Amino acid sequence: MPVVHVNGIQLHYEEAGEGEPVVMIQGTGAGGTVWQLHQVPALTAAGFRVITLDNRGIPPTSECPDGFTLQDMVGDVAGLIEHLGIGPCRVVGTSLGAFITQELALSRPDLVRRAVLIATRGRTDMLRAAITRAEIELHDAGVELPARYAAVVRALKALSPRTLDDGEAMADWLDLFELSPAAGPGQRAQMDLSTLDHRLEAYRGIRVPCQVIAFADDLITPAHLAREVADAIPGAEYELVEGCGHYGYLEDPATVNKVMVEFLTGAAAR
Repeated sequence: MPVVHVNGIQLHYEEAGEGEPVVMIQGTGAGGTVWQLHQVPALTAAGFRVITLDNRGIPPTSECPDGFTLQDMVGDVAGLIEHLGIGPCRVVGTSLGAFITQELALSRPDLVRRAVLIATRGRTDMLRAAITRAEIELHDAGVELPARYAAVVRALKALSPRTLDDGEAMADWLDLFELSPAAGPGQRAQMDLSTLDHRLEAYRGIRVPCQVIAFADDLITPAHLAREVADAIPGAEYELVEGCGHYGYLEDPATVNKVMVEFLTGAAAR
């Protein structure tokens, strides 16, 4: 289990494959293993060396329960890239991981060759702010929801109507969500970062080639907010995947992987 000391923390990462490196960053509460079901096999098959990591807040990486900032997390990824000596490299992030990726591309373009931003946004609107506040208040009140109820709420937030209406698929998703561990102190610290500052004007300064992937049924980071990021970043490409919610890279991995691999392997990426 490779663990390195970077940016004042112990950071856990995994590697697979050989070739040009791709660093993959997950979202709030998720570990790097989530990528291993669909995205890591697709990227290694395309000839990449894939590095997945557990963000600050997610064990066995340091939990940092006293809290941290988005820039702390950006520094963690920068430190890992520098430790491995792989910059500039390709970087892929989803949700909070996409926030980290776009901030890294802005502040450390020397470390990023190309960036894929999945389920992202560049500001926090009224509904997303309300959702975050409500979840934080529920957590801080010490309320423990019944596991099945929590699983149903998570499904409604993260999946598309297409998946929600598929009884066989939903049985599997609900079982998976019900078995997920409760949020720990590190995940609670990550929740504070969901209220992203308005960063669209700053993102006009990104010069790294970017691919934005949005999902038509995403409640958490809706497609119109992802479109704003693509419009702000000069030359950014935009792809809308239909029939998917926030977990679109798991609901329709074939489509997401195709867009991602084509962007990362394009002639301009070499």
